[in-house]
Amino acid sequence: MSKTLGVSRPDQASYMLRAASEDAGRAYKQRLLDLLDLRAGHTVLDVGCGPGTDLPALAERVGVSGRVIGVDQDPAMLATARRRTAAMSTVDIREADAHALPVEPRTVDRAKIDRVLMHVRSPADVLAQLHTATRPGALIGLVEPDWDTLAVDAQDLETSRAFTRYTTEKVVRHATVGRRLAHLAVKAGFRVETAIATTPVFTDFEHGDHTLGLGRNMQQAIAEGHIDRTRGEAWFAGLAHGPFYASFTLVTVVCSRP
Repeated sequence: MSKTLGVSRPDQASYMLRAASEDAGRAYKQRLLDLLDLRAGHTVLDVGCGPGTDLPALAERVGVSGRVIGVDQDPAMLATARRRTAAMSTVDIREADAHALPVEPRTVDRAKIDRVLMHVRSPADVLAQLHTATRPGALIGLVEPDWDTLAVDAQDLETSRAFTRYTTEKVVRHATVGRRLAHLAVKAGFRVETAIATTPVFTDFEHGDHTLGLGRNMQQAIAEGHIDRTRGEAWFAGLAHGPFYASFTLVTVVCSRP
């Protein structure tokens, strides 16, 4: 891994699959599936399914009598998802925007939306769509980061703080949606059953750089004039030397549809 800036944005499908395969990704996803209490015969909706990261696990839990609907608006992501689930007859993949879900009202028993609300135009409108799609008694799992809590250890603390501010204000559309999940869920008509905060910790420089976009986002912050080039480049180069630490808060909310 280069210790200088200039790392290009990774292929999104590969990025998502790698992140899900790492320890922190596997742990929170397993917990989410357990909290959703998936059962044989359920119809499950995965909004923003991406390259189909979670579709096989969902299909396994609902069995041959169940149904898994994956929705995403990115054709390239969906192509990967279709390849990964080609042998799974219970998986139905649909191209659509999360603000206009292609699902009949009150037909979904379980739904999940994982690290998607931070990117959409209106999280509230997407949750309203989920409320329409789910049956009374359905469970809905929501997972989002709170990027305001991003902490990167460096000798230059002020540049670390500037990097977090830049991430929150310029890189991610709804960077603090994680802390608002419970509020948004209640406003959409759901009842909050569980709220959990976990802290993914990165102690490997390459892993942290890949997942958190440290190099590419710092390069962008410098190019846009938000961080001084000399300080930004020295900050990034210094992260690769000695023990590395970075973390953020990931919020999981499971709610029910009355």
